[in-house]
Amino acid sequence: MTTLFTSDHEWLQVEGDVATIGITDYAQTQLGDVVFVELPKVGRSLKQAEAAATVESVKAASDVYAPVTGEVIEVNDALVADPSLVNSDPGKAAWFFKLRLADKSELDGLMDEAAYKAHTA
Repeated sequence: MTTLFTSDHEWLQVEGDVATIGITDYAQTQLGDVVFVELPKVGRSLKQAEAAATVESVKAASDVYAPVTGEVIEVNDALVADPSLVNSDPGKAAWFFKLRLADKSELDGLMDEAAYKAHTA
């Protein structure tokens, strides 16, 4: 499994042709306490960099962008029921949605963990 990052602070883990997407620990720290999450509908087609979800905190609301082009095949309903998961476990339990990749070559433009750490330093 490969974990990649965007400059907009999303992470994605890729297994085969499916990517699981969430926001980074850095992003959740910047947002503060998350109080609401809106997820995309299953079956929705997303283009790379298109707004896919919304996360609201006590500080601000922010879009979560699709890191790659694909079709939403699953969403994390537990996150809607308990948005605080974004703060408590942003890298695992608080995944937002899964996409079936339309173009794996888009992964080449994303950052690995070392590059992302340098980006947020």
